[in-house]
Amino acid sequence: MPVFTIPSSPKLYPLTDRAVISLTGEERVKYLQGQVTCDVTSLAEGDACAGGHCDSKGKLWASFWLANQGEQLLLVLNSSLVARQLPELKKFAVFAKTDIEDASAQWQVFGLAGEGLSHWLSHEAGDGNLWQGGVIIPVAAEHALLVLPKDATLPDLPTGEEQEWQGLMIQAGLPDMSAEHQGDYIPQMLNLQAIGGISFTKGCYMGQETVARAKYRGANKKAMFILQGTATAQVTVNQDLELQLGENWRRAGTVLSVCQQHDQCVLTSVLNKDLDAGTVLRFKDQPDSRLQLLPLPYQLED
Repeated sequence: MPVFTIPSSPKLYPLTDRAVISLTGEERVKYLQGQVTCDVTSLAEGDACAGGHCDSKGKLWASFWLANQGEQLLLVLNSSLVARQLPELKKFAVFAKTDIEDASAQWQVFGLAGEGLSHWLSHEAGDGNLWQGGVIIPVAAEHALLVLPKDATLPDLPTGEEQEWQGLMIQAGLPDMSAEHQGDYIPQMLNLQAIGGISFTKGCYMGQETVARAKYRGANKKAMFILQGTATAQVTVNQDLELQLGENWRRAGTVLSVCQQHDQCVLTSVLNKDLDAGTVLRFKDQPDSRLQLLPLPYQLED
């Protein structure tokens, strides 16, 4: 099975599918605070967190990692989201002293993972997360994103494959939505509350009423789960999943993100929260495929 074990020592994973959106200007924090689910004002220089950007109905344009790089705020996200998400993020910026742009051409993004990564980072970067003109974004235990200027000197570490990083992120229960799912899910359906990506005390932001209702009225019946199993063909994002009910199969959800090695795969999908741990699933167009749920590495609450 493609269960990815964290490397025994830190590795560097060049990531080709990440975009970086930059916010500069004196009102960048105030503006972004009113747009996204996380508490931007709580981030000191070098701090980072997960977050989401919603439409007025609380459906996600993007999930992302946000870092306070000092002179600017950086959002790191799946590059397929930018075409629709960036215009929405900029929509009201004309009324604020902030400039928002796709800065992907100025930055390079890497994954960092391995036993001893925190020790390596403390030795290389010191106590803060600002390093080489860029920023380190912790995303899970011994896992981080590294955002560096294009001309920065890269850390002297062995490199790993992008697919391995994707597998590690899936196993860590970290969401990675792409353009196929824009407008489909509220933040809690991607478990953003479980990884510190939603503040329920920060006040108003785009879609905030829906997010609050899901928490305080129990309105959300779905969550993101990790699955592993066998496939009989190539698996793609947004592929339909079915769950077994006796001798019958019923549509359950779609593939959110996937890592596949030959006929073995691990993936994330948004499914009903009340699924039994022993539920059997398959890809709709691959009748002989079989998938099972893996336990999430964190507790789920709305």
